[in-house]
Amino acid sequence: MTKKERRSDSGFKKAAAVLLLVFALTAVASGCGNGEPIGTKVILTTGFDKDEVFRIETSSCSLPELMVYLTTIQNRYESVYGREIWETNADGVTLEENVKNIALAQIAQIKTMNLMAEKYEVDLDDEEKAKAENAAQVYFESLGEREIELMGVNQKTIRSLYMELARAEKMYQYTIKDINPEISDDEARTITVQHILIKTYALDGTGKKIEYSQEAKREAYEKAREALAAAKEEEDFDALIRRYSEDDKATYSFGKGEMDEAFETAAFNLGTGEISDIVETEFGYHIIKCISTFDREETDANKVKIVEQRREEAFGQEYDAYVATLTRNLNEELWGTVNFIHDENVTTQNFFEVYTGYFGS
Repeated sequence: MTKKERRSDSGFKKAAAVLLLVFALTAVASGCGNGEPIGTKVILTTGFDKDEVFRIETSSCSLPELMVYLTTIQNRYESVYGREIWETNADGVTLEENVKNIALAQIAQIKTMNLMAEKYEVDLDDEEKAKAENAAQVYFESLGEREIELMGVNQKTIRSLYMELARAEKMYQYTIKDINPEISDDEARTITVQHILIKTYALDGTGKKIEYSQEAKREAYEKAREALAAAKEEEDFDALIRRYSEDDKATYSFGKGEMDEAFETAAFNLGTGEISDIVETEFGYHIIKCISTFDREETDANKVKIVEQRREEAFGQEYDAYVATLTRNLNEELWGTVNFIHDENVTTQNFFEVYTGYFGS
C-alpha cells in the first residue's frame, strides 16, 4: 500500500528490514542502492597488499573486515527468511551477489566517512575509544573458533571496525549539527483512514504480481461498487471491511508523500467521517473513510521524521561532493573470489547489535 511497502516487495530490497540503525547513516550516500561501493570505481588488480579488497585514498579494507559485514548480513537474512532465500534471483542476478554488493557498499561508505572525519578533524574521545574496545572484546568473545578461522578476524580487527563505525556516526552528527528546519503542522499533517481494497492482481508462486484480465477487473469493480453503495447507505464500515476488503490492514495513518498519489489525494480531500468514491491504484479499487483529518501525536512524530530526512539530504550532498574528489581502487581479482561462508558453525549476526549496545541507536 505505502510507497515504502512497494519498495520492499522484492527479496533484494528486504535488507533494510534486517539491518540495524547503524546502517541508516550510510543509506543517504550515493552508491548504496545500486551495489557500487563508492561511486565510479577505478579498477586496479595490482599493487594491493595481501587480502586487501579495496583502497580509497589512504584508507584500506581487508578481507577479514569485509567478511564481518558480509557474514553478519548473510546470517541476518537466513534468520528471517531461511537459507532458501538464496535461491532468489532477479534479472539473472542472485540475491547472494546483491548482498555481497550491499556489504561492500556499506563498509566502503564507513571508510569514506572516516576520511571525511580526518578532513574535518572529527575524532573519538577517550570514553568513545574505550567503548569501542569493550564492544570489540564482547563481540570477539561471542565468536566460536570456526567463525574466527573462516572470517579470518582477531580482536584488533573488530576494534578497528567499531572505531570506524563510531567515528563515521560522529562525522554524520557533526555534518548535520546546524540543520534544524522548522516544520509546520500543515507540512507534517498526518491523517488516519480506513479503507476497503478490492484487488486487481494476484500473486504467483514466486510472489510476482499478475494483473487481472479485463473481465476479472470488471468483476472486481462491480464488487467495489457494491461495497461503496453499502457504505453510502451508512452500513457499519468495520463490518464492510471484514466482508469485502482484501487488504490485511484496514487502518492507515500517513502524511503527505507516503502513499500512492491517487489514494493520498482522495484521502486528504475527505473530512472526518466522509467516504470517498472508488479510487483506483496499482493495487486495485479502494473505498476510503476518513477517521481523523489531523492526528496531533502522529503529526509531531512526522515532524521528527521530516527533520531527519532533511538532515540526511544535507549530509548526502556534502558526502557526494567529497566522494567526487577521491581516488578509489577495487581489487577485482580478490573481489571475484569473495563468497558467503556456508558452515553450520558460523551463525554470528550480532556485530551491529553489540555496537548499538555501547553507542546507542
